[in-house]
Amino acid sequence: MNFIETRGNDGINPKEVSFSDAILSPSASFGGLYVPKELPQLEENFLQNHINSSYKELAYDILKAFEIDIEEEEIKKALDLYDNFDDASNPCPVVKVKDDLFVHEQYHGPTRAFKDMALQPFGSILSSIAKKRDEKYLILAATSGDTGPAALNTFKNKENIQIACMYPDGGTSDVQRLQMVCEDGHNQKIIGIKGNFDDAQNALKNLLSSQSFKDELENDGIKLSAANSVNFGRIIFQIIYHFWSYIQLLKQDEIKFGEKIYLVVPSGNFGNVLGGFYAKHMGVPIQKLLVASNENNILTEWINTGIYDIREKELILTKSPAMDILKSSNIERVMFSLFGAQRTKELFDNLNKDNIFTLTEDETKLLQEEFSAINSDDAYGAKIIKSYLDDGYLMDPHTATCIKAYENLREEELKTVIYSTAEWTKFSPTVLNALNEDSKTYADKEALEEISSKFNANLPESISSLFGSKINHNIIIEKEKIEEEIVKFIRD
Repeated sequence: MNFIETRGNDGINPKEVSFSDAILSPSASFGGLYVPKELPQLEENFLQNHINSSYKELAYDILKAFEIDIEEEEIKKALDLYDNFDDASNPCPVVKVKDDLFVHEQYHGPTRAFKDMALQPFGSILSSIAKKRDEKYLILAATSGDTGPAALNTFKNKENIQIACMYPDGGTSDVQRLQMVCEDGHNQKIIGIKGNFDDAQNALKNLLSSQSFKDELENDGIKLSAANSVNFGRIIFQIIYHFWSYIQLLKQDEIKFGEKIYLVVPSGNFGNVLGGFYAKHMGVPIQKLLVASNENNILTEWINTGIYDIREKELILTKSPAMDILKSSNIERVMFSLFGAQRTKELFDNLNKDNIFTLTEDETKLLQEEFSAINSDDAYGAKIIKSYLDDGYLMDPHTATCIKAYENLREEELKTVIYSTAEWTKFSPTVLNALNEDSKTYADKEALEEISSKFNANLPESISSLFGSKINHNIIIEKEKIEEEIVKFIRD
């Protein structure tokens, strides 16, 4: 299968590229992204045939359906990394919470967040391609908290790879920051920036599209790639677990084959939702994707009005920081699927020039056939965390935003899967405030220990051991100095 560009072709880049080329060089013409030329259409019996499959078996067959140009041995080696999750046979369990509500727990990997689901195998595949081609790559990552630790973990000490990760200083939880700054791989650079996640992501995109930066790297024999979900190597693995959601409900006898379900996804950069969108169009019976936002409600406004307007918006720092984003990269891939390359380029040209684009009435209707959206605030999230633990289920603040969508957006009483994208341990002070119904300032270590003992919650060693670890990266710079810092890193 070949990949094409969301904003059309500039006459310089190839019109179509292989999967390998798309993930090694993810920046497409006019600043666009790569997407599959067509999605594989899986037969009706595909889901039934995988009722008793392991996650790795399901993943392998979906990857084969995409006909990616990766050797079978390398695919299997990458998927074997799921053996390092809490349960190798079920790395992302789907847990029943109410009669019609299920939580897809995506945080059972090495860094305790859903980014492990895609980045663990993606890192293995990308580094194997680089090694096979005898090429050296600099991997860029920008993070609002979870992509960074997961990307650093998967690329740590990999041959032919260096990785530079940017995070907003003060914009992550302490645990997320420690997961990054305590890394000790010889090929890693972690950079705190004075700014927010949008600043970090804009810097990443600018570097990916900067010919002068690429030329500078080429002088040192290094090529450029990215670990964010601008890279389809991330997205392809995010499609798989939406199939798993449906299969688990079938396996648990909660639905009959062909019965539709709702998926509720907390979203900032839209990659997780995009995976569900693709899964639906590949054959999973999904009634609708319900998008949950926090007070940075740009996605809610876009889906409900057809207008994406960030002219007067300022990023709000919330208790669900992974969703504190105003420019969501992966809405572009959705719009390409719905409206085509020419219209997508026009819309993003408007966004880049004027910080706004407006869909037509017909385009908005098409968008709303696929998605509904709602947003909530921190106070709502705290209430949900408390009430659900009272009923026996502990969740983090991102998962809590999903409940509002579950309660308000469903048009039919269908079984519903919400996505829990991070373990409570990543945001323990917020969780403890909710459980104690107070507004005290808790240190992460204090909150982790109190929740673990008081509420009998499992505290993984990988989290508790962070607080005795040595900090190896303490650089915090102005965003304008990112390129200079990265060039210095690759030449050290």
